[in-house]
Amino acid sequence: MSDSVEVDLAIVGGGLVGASLALALRPTGLRVALIEGVTPDAAAQPSFDDRTTALGNGTRRIFESLGVWSAMATEAAPIREIHVSDAGRAGFARLDSREHDIDAFGYVITNRSMGRALTAALDAQVSLERRMPARCTAVAFDADGVSLHTEPGEQPLRARLVVAADGANSLVRSAARLGANVEDYQQVAIVAHVASSRPADGTAYERFTPTGPFAVLPLHDGHYGIVWTLSPSAAEEVLALSDADYLVRLQSAFGWRIGRLLRVGRRQGYPLRLTRSAAITADRCVLIGNAAQALHPVAGQGFNLGLRDAVTLAEILMGALADARRGGCGVDVGSATLLAEFARRRGADREGIIDFTDRLVKLFGDQRPGVPLMRDLGLLLFDLSPTAKQAMSRLSWGLAGRTPRLARGLSL
Repeated sequence: MSDSVEVDLAIVGGGLVGASLALALRPTGLRVALIEGVTPDAAAQPSFDDRTTALGNGTRRIFESLGVWSAMATEAAPIREIHVSDAGRAGFARLDSREHDIDAFGYVITNRSMGRALTAALDAQVSLERRMPARCTAVAFDADGVSLHTEPGEQPLRARLVVAADGANSLVRSAARLGANVEDYQQVAIVAHVASSRPADGTAYERFTPTGPFAVLPLHDGHYGIVWTLSPSAAEEVLALSDADYLVRLQSAFGWRIGRLLRVGRRQGYPLRLTRSAAITADRCVLIGNAAQALHPVAGQGFNLGLRDAVTLAEILMGALADARRGGCGVDVGSATLLAEFARRRGADREGIIDFTDRLVKLFGDQRPGVPLMRDLGLLLFDLSPTAKQAMSRLSWGLAGRTPRLARGLSL
């Protein structure tokens, strides 16, 4: 199409995963378009808000390889100890990073801090076709490529491959006729930052309650990030409370492990669902991040998994380009062969993490007679097993499959 802007690859969705992919593709020399409906600094930007994300060590290594970790590190709080418990019961487990010869199990950072660092790096990427704010309104596939229309009205884009990084309700996934299974957990996560009389010391708490997981995460400024999972009706009630009444309710629910709760920032509620695409590739289309799988936040695996999607795709494309240059030929970045390789590499890690988080939610929500007792026993046995703890400490690198090069500190 002569009136179209020609690119090799179009990324629909410029949130954390989409922006990371655009940055990872920088050394490939590919012509890349990045489409995002909200500007990075907008208060309404849903990907760069004040929600906290737990970054695994593999993710930290990826950000180091991309050259953005130094801009994030001062606002990232290390998790050096983890305390897991079953609320109101005897079962608990503790993990200490010093016992595993690592500095931390991971790092807690706000999405806003990550977004700021990624945006600054993308600002220096002059070859990137950035359409922000611009909404992708239509995606049409044919044998040779993909046509994309955006609003406000700019020239259409023509790409060899489109990458869906546009979230759980992905327009691109629908256009590619890829179905998705959605399971509503009937839970709402209430997210907030709180100040306490006992500043955060690097300990993260994960408490399982009958209404869902309760996470208390250390922040870099000594405050805590709270993820309180409740039933939809209870969440509505808690969101309506005054700040003072919320702190009283939170103190009663969590206890005094972090001292007296003093102040709370803005509270927001997020319905929790598992959205899993039936496949992560279609003709000239790849799904990454929440477009491929949107997970329950328990164990903090969703973003880490999505980032591995992104850098694995970049690695495959870089390898294909290198092979083509050695052979003196071109490469079709949207070819069925490359997409099949992406699906193959991501299969084990993706399925393993989805299954792990889903089973964890359901196991600790199961109140049938005898099940809580078995959970307690399992937690206590885990607490006594160095081998089990060592295996859990490696979770942030992925559950299975090939570790991406950037997560190993290597170049593409």
